Amino acid sequence: MPDTSSTIWSTCGHDRLTCNERGWLVPTDDYWRLWLARPELALVDESCDAERALHASLVQAPTRTVASGDIDAFEDEDARANLRLFLGFRDAVIAAGSLEAAYAGFFKSGAIQVPPLFLDLMVQAVVCQVLNGETDAWRWRAAEMLFRRQRVSVQEGRVLSGDSEVLDMLNETGGLGEVGRLLVQGGASLRETQVEVLGDDNAERYLLSRAGAGRFNFVLDLTHEVQNELPHGLTLTMNRARSGLKGLAAVLEKWVLHFHGVEVRIQPEARVEDPSWRWHLGLDAQASALLNDLYLGHEVEPERQRRLISLFRLTFDDPLHMRADVRGKPVYLGLAMGADGLLKLKPQNLLLNLPLANPV
Repeated sequence: MPDTSSTIWSTCGHDRLTCNERGWLVPTDDYWRLWLARPELALVDESCDAERALHASLVQAPTRTVASGDIDAFEDEDARANLRLFLGFRDAVIAAGSLEAAYAGFFKSGAIQVPPLFLDLMVQAVVCQVLNGETDAWRWRAAEMLFRRQRVSVQEGRVLSGDSEVLDMLNETGGLGEVGRLLVQGGASLRETQVEVLGDDNAERYLLSRAGAGRFNFVLDLTHEVQNELPHGLTLTMNRARSGLKGLAAVLEKWVLHFHGVEVRIQPEARVEDPSWRWHLGLDAQASALLNDLYLGHEVEPERQRRLISLFRLTFDDPLHMRADVRGKPVYLGLAMGADGLLKLKPQNLLLNLPLANPV
């Protein structure tokens, strides 16, 4: 396998961040310059003189204070709005001291004022840090789920997760056709559509493809093998050694350790038979609502139950890191797609909703 230190997603700017004593990411001026070069902030032919002058000054000194009047002088309303959003985000990160502290703070404050794109770029950079030195392609591909919306296809017993932006683009251009039908044809490489199911034959190429262009053209297999009946009428199966679910579980373990400094073990579960089920959380909005309804004993329609992709069992290596009232009990996680087949993970749920004795 190639050295992943040279194959990070360059567009997120991980290589323009430094680490503090905790190993959290601290922006440099070059990191903010990368933001200023993004399409949302870069100059265009129509940019007015005031916008050009302020942009040039920020490139020169990315953390400089900007007077409100300097932005008011912009002729374009979108340019004014975008720059204000960026400056608010920049100042919040600088005040927090790191990307991680700012990210956690955004969600603890309640109403989120930060655009989803900004949050996803933060998560992408943190994932690069969390997986630094990792050579397992399945873990890297699973990590994309933390910051890229997925489109899940379930047909003929296979569960495949592809990047929704890539798949939708191919659909719109006529390059993919019926997404679900093509993706489940024996797991073959879909070279004609520039989409491939990650496997042993292309894992090294996947790792190399992340450099520079930041491609997201590989599909992750989330299929289980042997079906088992779950309580409440849910049916899941045991996962394979190369399962994307195991890759995702490993990434989430590292995510928890990075933010909380606590070691946990997460594994996909085929069955949950726990009469003393005490704590659960969804890894996405759909799973959160579904687990809540099941926990409260509400009836859940079979169609909605079938949207549950996987359950996971999370245990703490040291139970003393848990709240006293649930100490030693497992935490159950859920992963589910919407009725439209879309899946957007919420990694912040593992920051806010774990039963920690000493939350970050």
